Amino acid sequence: MTLQRLFNPKSIAIIGGGAWCEAVAEQAIKIGFTGAIYPVHPKQKPLAGIDSYASLADLPEPPDACFIGVNRHVTLDVVAQLNAMGAGGAICFASGFSEAEQEDDTGSDLQAQLVTAAGDMPILGPNCYGIINYLDRAILWPDQHGGATVNNGVAIITQSSNMAINITMQQRALPIATIACAGNQAQTGMADIGIHLLNDPRITALGLHIEGFNDIRAYEKLAAVAQQLGKPIVALKVGKSDQAKAATVSHTASVAGGDAGANALLKRLNIARVNSLPTFMETLKLLHFTGALQSAEIASISCSGGEASLAADTAVGHNVTFPPLTLTQKTNLRTALGPMVALANPLDYHTYIWRDADAMTAAWSAMMEPHLALTLLIVDFPRADRCSDADWDCAIAAAGRAKAQTGANVAMVTTLPENLSETVANRLAELGVVPMLGLAEAIESVAAAASFTQPETAPILLPTPSNDPQIVSEAEAKTALASHGLRVPISTRAQSPNAAAKAAQAIGFPVALKGEGIAHKSEAGAVALNLNAAQSVTDAATTMPTDAFLVEEMLTGGVAELLVGVVKDPAHGFVLTLGAGGTLTELLNDSASLLIPATRAGMESALLSLKSAKLLSGFRGAPAAHMPSILDAIEAIQNYVLANADGLEEVEVNPLICTPTDAIAADALLRRDPKP
Repeated sequence: MTLQRLFNPKSIAIIGGGAWCEAVAEQAIKIGFTGAIYPVHPKQKPLAGIDSYASLADLPEPPDACFIGVNRHVTLDVVAQLNAMGAGGAICFASGFSEAEQEDDTGSDLQAQLVTAAGDMPILGPNCYGIINYLDRAILWPDQHGGATVNNGVAIITQSSNMAINITMQQRALPIATIACAGNQAQTGMADIGIHLLNDPRITALGLHIEGFNDIRAYEKLAAVAQQLGKPIVALKVGKSDQAKAATVSHTASVAGGDAGANALLKRLNIARVNSLPTFMETLKLLHFTGALQSAEIASISCSGGEASLAADTAVGHNVTFPPLTLTQKTNLRTALGPMVALANPLDYHTYIWRDADAMTAAWSAMMEPHLALTLLIVDFPRADRCSDADWDCAIAAAGRAKAQTGANVAMVTTLPENLSETVANRLAELGVVPMLGLAEAIESVAAAASFTQPETAPILLPTPSNDPQIVSEAEAKTALASHGLRVPISTRAQSPNAAAKAAQAIGFPVALKGEGIAHKSEAGAVALNLNAAQSVTDAATTMPTDAFLVEEMLTGGVAELLVGVVKDPAHGFVLTLGAGGTLTELLNDSASLLIPATRAGMESALLSLKSAKLLSGFRGAPAAHMPSILDAIEAIQNYVLANADGLEEVEVNPLICTPTDAIAADALLRRDPKP
């Protein structure tokens, strides 16, 4: 299946009548589409002054791209006819398919019939607006749009048609090459569209507005193509809140999944994630002009101490740094600015060189050294309706000259998004200076553009089906995990308090006593630690609400406790979570997530990203934990999951007791289908 004819058509057909189809014809004429336009209507109703054909059979040729603007039931027949006649592809505008299954249980069946009718002919949707190709003046779009033709630029794919309209209305000097709606992704998914678009040499970067993932393997292929072509991808993934999950599922019938899983998946695929639409747009713009940034080390230049402080504070909490000035920077800045300016990064160069474009160029160029990924020139422009911006021409000229002289990545950034007009933004873009609207958005965009790494190539372990998952006893869980290399305490199961006491004597004191068959042992009073005598074991067992016990050696010498958990996420795969363990798990909310299979290096990096990582390296004179043993334990848990994925729902070791020489699972939980 190829999308070439659908996205780069020489002829288009518009099937149906009414305002939506009229708009498709009007927009094709307005954008300057030079190919044939074939309206199709049984009553031969003209569209935008173009005569219609009574049926698809009357067309002089199979159309390359089609907009189907009829109801959902007729859409099935039209798609089948187009497939049979060899059309290049179609946009299915109608709604009432799987996105409406909560209100109409026939929707999913109709969607399945639609896919069958399409055969090998690509379709977008249903419940889909269409595509705009600003590179080749090709459009299948039933509404207004705010874009203009370009020679190169970014591609954007969204599951939301209304979001697509909003994005085309941007006034940020972001060159949009192509925008496409995926709708329900009944047949052709966002990843498939992305692969096609990235292969166009005129497209510089790809933006995805994602409501839910529908095909992990397709996204893995997309990531591989992006890596091969050296083109970055940025995603705005919604669904963090329960309300957003509900809204996205009802809109597109996609699986939204858990946010930790989404984060882990995007990171695994080397797709930068941002959290707002403005930052999404600014990141795409930055990537268009600079590509992925070599680092997150930047410089900031402004003529106000307040702005310099604001830049520094805005970077707090983001993976962005302002490195100290080098000796060369200090020397050149002192030459350009004289003795009265305090030299630092961020830099306040004061206002006395304003209007002197040569002096501004010299000062700004002095800051732009090769070790910096980007230099931010903070300049807010006056509003054009009440003020004159003539005095700001010097800043535009100096920015362009500094860029030309140094070849550095340079952005002109406003503290407030509204303080940079599209006119000025376009002037800056023509000089190779990135116009960025909003200091917060700019800092977040730098962090995103610097986040790209080498993606992992091992296929993600896909979620497996389960029928009736149940909690396995702790003893059985530890035995299962130990068979894959996890270190567990010496233990014995006992069926009475007296038997528990005898088991403790055999193991050696101190011991831990746990009641079996209880999900939340601590809350139920079914855990007793540091028991040093047989009578203590008997007494503790007698108070527990069970007749079955697990007696274990008491683990000592721990310098840190970790949680290692794996949960099957139906949207993203098996999510491996590493975090602070024991009593700190809920208190600190300190965790990092990966997808299985994860590399040993990835596991270590995730551990070191935790707030509690200081405990692992030795905190306030305490000995360090033995990192190789910790990683061995995590790999053992992962190996169990890889070997037993069918029917598995959850694995949790909490705490994993980390000592200077070892890492041992003090508690373990398994939830899975009973094994035959």
